[in-house]
Amino acid sequence: MAAAGKLSVLAIMVLATIFNSVSADPDLLQDVCVADLNDAVKINGFACKPTFNASDFFFAGLAKPALTNNLMGSNVTAANVMQIPGLNTLGVSLARIDYAPGGLNPPHTHPRATEIIFVLYGELDVGFITTANVLVSKSIKQGDIFTFPKGLVHFQKNNGKVPAAVIAAFDSQLPGVQVIAASLFTTTPPVPENVLTLAFQIDPKEVQTIESKLAPKKS
Repeated sequence: MAAAGKLSVLAIMVLATIFNSVSADPDLLQDVCVADLNDAVKINGFACKPTFNASDFFFAGLAKPALTNNLMGSNVTAANVMQIPGLNTLGVSLARIDYAPGGLNPPHTHPRATEIIFVLYGELDVGFITTANVLVSKSIKQGDIFTFPKGLVHFQKNNGKVPAAVIAAFDSQLPGVQVIAASLFTTTPPVPENVLTLAFQIDPKEVQTIESKLAPKKS
């Protein structure tokens, strides 16, 4: 894991540099604008806090693997403006994604950002789908980088027998995420059943089965 640690430091430096120079978010108009996450005023971003300190720019949450004992066998730990208020107006964020053996980060999109991932350890099968319904896919391993264009459906799958992890960088302080299956089958209020049966050419019972499997587990 020592090699993976050195690679992770290099990955963060390289990815942050890339996305700090090319951002999908508007340019900042002052040195810093630390997000006031409690401000009731809603703007395109967040209002600035009147004062700030170093803790507004710090986050230690990507240092350790996250638990992957869930339905998909993966876990995304975000490091965006919601965790690091100092990222407000800076147009960059990170995430760590951990995968159990056989784990999947299911098909999803980021409506506000391009994503680039760096493999810390393990091997993954990754891909994105163009608007022409062309699958662009590749197997990647430790030290490799792969890019997912803004807004396109994409996924990562650990088909190996050992855990895997990546660092992901985004050119947005809050890239947003829509998991395709969950967006269609677990919404509130629900998508009309006749829409899902026709779109997926399945019967109502199959819709109900999928909904029950994907529904958030009650604690």
